[in-house]
Amino acid sequence: MTDAPLMHIGELAERTGLSLRTIRHYDEVGLVKPSGRSDGGFRQYSEGDLDRLLVIRRMKPLGYSLEEMAALLAAVDGTDPDAPAALERFREDARERRAKLARQVDMADEFIARLG
Repeated sequence: MTDAPLMHIGELAERTGLSLRTIRHYDEVGLVKPSGRSDGGFRQYSEGDLDRLLVIRRMKPLGYSLEEMAALLAAVDGTDPDAPAALERFREDARERRAKLARQVDMADEFIARLG
C-alpha cells in the first residue's frame, strides 16, 4: 500500500455515484475490498479501490452480472491465467452490448419523434 491518503466510504460513494449500500454489497460479494480500516474499524479506500469501483459502475449499464464483473476484474488483476484472451473477449462483448444499447436509443428517439 502507498502513503496516499485513504478515503472513507462516504467520500467513495460521492466520487463514484454509488450508494453506501451498493459499495458494502460489492465488498460482501468480493468485488472490491477496502484497502484499510480506521482505528474505529471503518472501511477506508484507496484511489485504486476507486478505479476498481468505476470499472464496475461502467459495467452495470451494459448488463454484466456480478459473476461476469468478477471474471473481468480477475483478468484485470492478472489472477486469471488466460487474462489477455479474457480481456479481448470482454472488449468484444462490451462492443456488442454497446451497439445493442445504441440501437435501443435510436428506437427510443424514433418513438419520441412519432409522439410529436
